[in-house]
Amino acid sequence: RVDSSNVAARATAATAPASPRSTPRSVASHATAKPDHRLRWRLAGVVVFLLVAAIPWIIDGFRFERSSIFVPSEDAVIAKMFELAKVTKDDVLFDLGCGDGRILIEAAKKFGCKTVGVEFNPIRFEEAKERLRRSDVDPKLVDLRLGDAFAVPDIERATVVTLYVLPEFMAKVEQKIVPRLKPGTRIVAHDYPMPTLPPDREVDVETGYKW
Repeated sequence: RVDSSNVAARATAATAPASPRSTPRSVASHATAKPDHRLRWRLAGVVVFLLVAAIPWIIDGFRFERSSIFVPSEDAVIAKMFELAKVTKDDVLFDLGCGDGRILIEAAKKFGCKTVGVEFNPIRFEEAKERLRRSDVDPKLVDLRLGDAFAVPDIERATVVTLYVLPEFMAKVEQKIVPRLKPGTRIVAHDYPMPTLPPDREVDVETGYKW
């Protein structure tokens, strides 16, 4: 960071006359007060450079905030999602964007099935770990992962996929996740449908979709 007041002071001192005897007093006064336009342009250039350099971090921050919006599903909605997917103890349930892990923990508790949750936001991820720790669920049934929900290496294991994500992410689910799922996998989503893949069933609790 540049301290502009100190720079201006040094510039003025450098341009001031060495001896007041060889320079009229009025000229010396004028020289001291004269602004250094080159310095202003240099400082403006530094500010512009810093702003341009910060743009990638600003964009990444916006994307992170957008992708990290968390509104938990209500218990009634979760129950309806399980009903639509016909979850059993033999299922492997993946919750993409699992938030605080409530869907995973409830599925493991209610059905005894294995669950996998993927969460991008480290704060939500820690909340999910704490929620699991405070529950009476066998931790072997709940696999919590911090990372990109669209880069899950073993999504092919899923027999049930649960979702509560924004519409733009539902589009990515349709493009990147659905083609990798094995035949017969059930997908249930809260609130938002996939753009071009019509659901087999739609119900209102709030709103749930099942494929």
